[in-house]
Amino acid sequence: MRYRLIIFDWDGTLMDSEARIVDCMQAAARDTGLAELSRAAVRDIIGLGLPEAIDKLCPGISAARAETLRQHYAQRFRAADQTPLQFFPGVERGIARLREGRDTRLAVATGKSRRGLDRVFAANGSGAWFDASRTADETRSKPHPQMLEELLDETGVDVGDAVMVGDTEYDLDMARALGMDRIAVTYGVHEPRRLAACQPSFTAHAFPELIDWLHA
Repeated sequence: MRYRLIIFDWDGTLMDSEARIVDCMQAAARDTGLAELSRAAVRDIIGLGLPEAIDKLCPGISAARAETLRQHYAQRFRAADQTPLQFFPGVERGIARLREGRDTRLAVATGKSRRGLDRVFAANGSGAWFDASRTADETRSKPHPQMLEELLDETGVDVGDAVMVGDTEYDLDMARALGMDRIAVTYGVHEPRRLAACQPSFTAHAFPELIDWLHA
């Protein structure tokens, strides 16, 4: 195995949740009385913490209205979570293969809230896959590297023995700020050219390609 610690983004990297995030945010904006948000604009903020995402989507929004939008989005997403989302093809088998390595540790670094991540962990049992996780409401949002710093401290792994896997420039820039290796996956929300600008160590077009490369 190339690394002792493999850190995964969640939405757009492990779980195919883009459509739900976009639909819930667009509906929340309508609930709040805001102008219609385009699908492209909402796709672009997937991976950020919710306050940071709202700031980027709605520049100049008042604190009160931002909080209303946040609440409507959270309500919409909780209701939608009654219908389980699917992992991308190959994720479950690939994670099982990684967990066979005795010295390999797995972690999650996500823009989700702790409550949201724990809810999906409980729904599909995936929490048992990971040794550690960090969410955007527990620390600073991507692309600030604090999330990764805390995961390194918790697992006791040096930055040179760790890699970040993600589908957005926020994931890759977070790792680049620490000098951590990074892997881009192109089946998520950011275009390949944006990911390439972050100088990934490897680019995977499907999850099994990523697993094969990590084992090479």
